[in-house]
Order: sequence, then structure tokens, then C-alpha cells
Amino acid sequence: MSSTTSPAPNPSAKPQVSPQQDQTIQNIPNRRPMKKAVKLAPAKSASAFRTISEVADELKVQQHVLRFWESKFAQIKPLKRGGGRRYYRPEDVELLKNIHHLLYQEGYTIKGVQKLLHSTRGNLTARVGETIEEKTAAPAISAVSKNRDELQSMLAELKSMRKLIG
Repeated sequence: MSSTTSPAPNPSAKPQVSPQQDQTIQNIPNRRPMKKAVKLAPAKSASAFRTISEVADELKVQQHVLRFWESKFAQIKPLKRGGGRRYYRPEDVELLKNIHHLLYQEGYTIKGVQKLLHSTRGNLTARVGETIEEKTAAPAISAVSKNRDELQSMLAELKSMRKLIG
């Protein structure tokens, strides 16, 4: 009688898995499937209303920040539908972009932006546009400072002449 014995399984040895088996997905009953890749929403037209999540993603701020800004700036008035859902008009989104720029890039405080909104009657587009143009106009600033120095020297010369005359 010849007995063939197979080697005893080694509990610490890892089972051999072919690459094809490794990539298969297990189908476990009564389990939710894994989340699928997020689909990007189709681009909206410029005149379309935006939800709070779309505006928050665009400005890279949290949604609660936008709600806080609504409480601080009376000019921000999104359309509210059933269940309190907010829909921002294109002009609201533009105002929010300008407020975001002033707060985060220009270093204004909430009160400072409120005063600026009050003084410009709610139109920050011209103010924000000026600050961007000022940054790009660095060569012009050096020419202005050169002219200023020249004018100051002329003024000093005129003052000295005035002393001589009278």
C-alpha cells in the first residue's frame, strides 16, 4: 500500500494569486457597491443660476462662508426656493468674486469691504479692476516717481527764488 501524502498547508504562506484574479471585484451580497468616479457636471451658460455648492467650489471656500457673507453684506441676495435652497444669479456670483478678492488678496476686513460697498453703491467691479491694473502697471509707477522727483526739485528751486525776491 502506498500512500501519497500531500504536504501540509503552511498557514503563514500567502496564497498564489494570478494578476487576473487580483483585479476582479468581489460580489458580496447585501453590500452597497463602492462609490463610482465622480462625474463632472456639464458646463453651465454664463447666465445660468448657480447653487451654493457650485459657487463655493468656484471660489474655493466652504458653503458656510457664503452663508456668513450673506448675513454681513446686504447686497448678496440669492434666490431661495423650496427647502431653503439658494440659487445665485450671475451678478451675485460676480459680487461674491469681488468680495473674495478684496478679503483674500487685498487684505480688507469685513468692515472695510462693507464701507467700500457703501461708498461705491454696491459696484466693486471698478474697484477690483483698478487694483489688478495697478499691479500690472509697475513700469508706469517708476516713470511717475521719476517725474515726481523732477517736479520736487523744480518746486524747491522756485521756493528759493521766492525767498530772494521777497
